[in-house]
Amino acid sequence: MKTANKCYQASPATLDRRWYVVDARDQVLGRLAVRIATVLMGKHKPTYTPHVDTGDFVVVLNAGKVKVTGTRKKQQVVYQRYSGYPSGLREITMETMLQRHPERVLEYAVRRMLPKNALARKMLSKLKLYAGDQHPHQAQQPEPLPN
Repeated sequence: MKTANKCYQASPATLDRRWYVVDARDQVLGRLAVRIATVLMGKHKPTYTPHVDTGDFVVVLNAGKVKVTGTRKKQQVVYQRYSGYPSGLREITMETMLQRHPERVLEYAVRRMLPKNALARKMLSKLKLYAGDQHPHQAQQPEPLPN
């Protein structure tokens, strides 16, 4: 006699994706990134399944106006990238990054909180970052992200 599987496993066909909007103005960078990463992974839902992308879409407005807690953190935090060529290591401080590409600071913080696999790249594609307070996703009727 076969018994039914008692563990729920989400499948991509049974998912319902929701859209949330967040205003990042004067919010602490790390705490906001944790909330966004949790929603992107789908851990806020009872149907969370580790090997399936069960997360929702997140639209972030004013991404460059996040707050950091340390007094010198904007000068001390350094982002590194490597071109692959000899002496190709490039470094940029958070202060410069906020001036040149304000939304990348939050993007990098969220990316590092996601798992390090191909599924995380799919999750990160559901994150929509904008430096201003306008976004082109009105048709999806995003709702404010609950705390």
